[in-house]
Amino acid sequence: MKLTVGMKAPEFSLPDQNGKQHSLADYRGKWILLYFYPKDDTTGCTKEACAIRDNFSGFKDVKTDVLGVSVDSTASHKKFETKYQLPFTLLADEKKEVVKMYGTWGKKKFMGREYMGTKRQSFLIDPKGNIAKIYEEVKPAEHAEEVLGDRRKK
Repeated sequence: MKLTVGMKAPEFSLPDQNGKQHSLADYRGKWILLYFYPKDDTTGCTKEACAIRDNFSGFKDVKTDVLGVSVDSTASHKKFETKYQLPFTLLADEKKEVVKMYGTWGKKKFMGREYMGTKRQSFLIDPKGNIAKIYEEVKPAEHAEEVLGDRRKK
């Protein structure tokens, strides 16, 4: 089933870069940017994470928590967080359950080669747990400012 704006965001529970479990229900009453990315410490993913880091005070100003999700391990997330001093939570979906629930796992193409992987997509979730916006065409360097612009309108 494809997720659409207005739907309840699918519930999940995943460990973060420190091994602490996070569930969507823990964030009820808050705005959430749930962003899915392909792989820790790769060019596009680093650009996106660092843009969020560099705009993090803006996310605090608009009272929006940031949760990054990839299929990398908690250890990989910890290295990524430390290397780039990321001030937000990275969730490890090693079993690929949440990427599949949110429809971000699928066929990708790179240099003529097809493979399965995580699509770079994000979901803005409102305080009631509903999907307020879906970002399907994410540009890593511009995404943080795009989300902040949308949050300032709400």
